[in-house]
Amino acid sequence: MGGGFFNFLADNLADFWTYTGFYNATWGHIIMILIGLVFIYLAIAHEFEPMLLIPIGFGILIGNIPFNMDAGLKIGIYEEGSVLNILYGGVTSGWYPPLIFLGIGAMTDFSALISNPKLMLIGAAAQFGIFGAYMIALALGFNPMQAGAIGIIGGADGPTAIFLSSKLAPNLMGAIAVSAYSYMALVPVIQPPIMKLLTTKHERLIRMKPPRVISHTEKVIFPIVGLLLTTFLVPSGLPLLGMLFFGNLIKESGVTRRLAETARGPLIDTITILLGLTVGASTQASEFLSWDSIKIFLLGALSFVIATTSGVLFVKLFNLFLGKDNKINPLIGNAGVSAVPDSARISQVVGLEYDPTNYLLMHAMGPNVAGVIGSAVAAGILLGFLL
Repeated sequence: MGGGFFNFLADNLADFWTYTGFYNATWGHIIMILIGLVFIYLAIAHEFEPMLLIPIGFGILIGNIPFNMDAGLKIGIYEEGSVLNILYGGVTSGWYPPLIFLGIGAMTDFSALISNPKLMLIGAAAQFGIFGAYMIALALGFNPMQAGAIGIIGGADGPTAIFLSSKLAPNLMGAIAVSAYSYMALVPVIQPPIMKLLTTKHERLIRMKPPRVISHTEKVIFPIVGLLLTTFLVPSGLPLLGMLFFGNLIKESGVTRRLAETARGPLIDTITILLGLTVGASTQASEFLSWDSIKIFLLGALSFVIATTSGVLFVKLFNLFLGKDNKINPLIGNAGVSAVPDSARISQVVGLEYDPTNYLLMHAMGPNVAGVIGSAVAAGILLGFLL
């Protein structure tokens, strides 16, 4: 009797052991957990985009807790019907990114761009990073749809990267999203050396005219005109561009303050938590660790370098055609990427190193917000051509 009980207990303990993470752990899980811890460390110790890296880093931990895949527990993010899988539906179906764009629109001031419309060209020039990475990805053997999804990393716009990859290359979405957000967090590390390398001391000291004061009417008209111009040109960008300009209209109208505060506060915070956590959890070792993921990270870095370089070099070229009093400081060329407002802050920080009284932030916000529009337009172009 006693022996039978102990045998029963031993069998149950042996079965229980097969369900534990210790039994099911692989080196892949350990590697991904370490990567998640690095993300959390960078967010807390160095304050690299903590609003993004902490949810993503913790999501990586959640997504890589080992468990018995054959047990039917329905806890993994790729198991249909699990809680994580349901939350992940906002990523795979592409409805988290437009809601993020709604919040971005509600917190963005387009005054610098309205004041100096030619700064839009800098935002457009920075999108060369997207198309440059697209061509390189094709050369490395990715198919056109995968290459398009990878290329969008160069826009330094995480929600746009997620939106496009969910349509073009769902199997690569985890690697693309983590890569995009990683390089957004590393803006202060990647961009300054490129900016200094490509500019002369004289160029860094260029002073730009103060932006003119923008009227309330201009601010209200801009999102309406912006929506019509961009979406008539690229209808496939409507989910992102429509929500971006709608968010900006409820901000600038002055009569929907509660809606604007909700969009740029509780709504965008909630979606950021869900988006970051589920994107992180999607990096399950069995799905994420591959040579393709490594290639995507390398291409992401390269596309970001191309985008920053394109923006700075475009300003230098553009200055050849501008009068002496209308020159643009090339240090704002980096802000053409969509990392708002981090890239604009980098323009300001680098500029102050050479002239402590030359404030470039307001000027840099012009190409920075243009980059948000530009990356959404580029995504629409790729979506229209490749789908």
